[in-house]
Amino acid sequence: MSRVTLRRPWLDFDLGCEMQVLSWAPHRPGLVPARRILWREVRNADLPPELDVDAWLADEMQAQGAADSVTFLTSRNIGQFHEARVQVGGVLAKAVATVGLANAERIGHRLDRSGVEWGTINVALRLETGLTETAMLEVMSIAVEARTAAVMEIGLDLPPGRATGTGTDCVAVAALPGTARHAGLHTEIGEAAGRAVYDAVTQGAREWKAEQSAG
Repeated sequence: MSRVTLRRPWLDFDLGCEMQVLSWAPHRPGLVPARRILWREVRNADLPPELDVDAWLADEMQAQGAADSVTFLTSRNIGQFHEARVQVGGVLAKAVATVGLANAERIGHRLDRSGVEWGTINVALRLETGLTETAMLEVMSIAVEARTAAVMEIGLDLPPGRATGTGTDCVAVAALPGTARHAGLHTEIGEAAGRAVYDAVTQGAREWKAEQSAG
């Protein structure tokens, strides 16, 4: 059984068993076996320009006894995480997302975000179905598409146009090895994965936008 636990400055998504995890996370990127996906909350002061962030994070993971976990970094308040579960046919998808848009970007453009607390969007998606490496890649494309759709629909306008994400977004997809080769939008896998990520990111983006309006 998968579960999410908050222990500041950590958010821990226990997948329930070791799975193959595909990501470009700062710690253990690529396609790797892992039981847990973690978030580490940071502030700009935690990561001065001279710091070797990879080495620092590796030490942090070792101290937590979690060196084998896939790990995100974010300055978003990790207490503001959102979960979404979607069942489509025989496929169960669970997404966990933290959503900050302080360093939002429009695709194909770059804004000067120096000095900004980079809240970023980090999404972990767990699928309860067996996938080939090819299907894992396709699910990743679905997850990124869902994240982008959710961000665009909250209507955050930047000088170059409507925001499509942030400059430091990261997505991790977890599933057991299996035989499924197709996971596009016409499949149960694609529908469940896309809706779970869309729902989790939409909740987080709306909450972030409401915070900015209230502040």
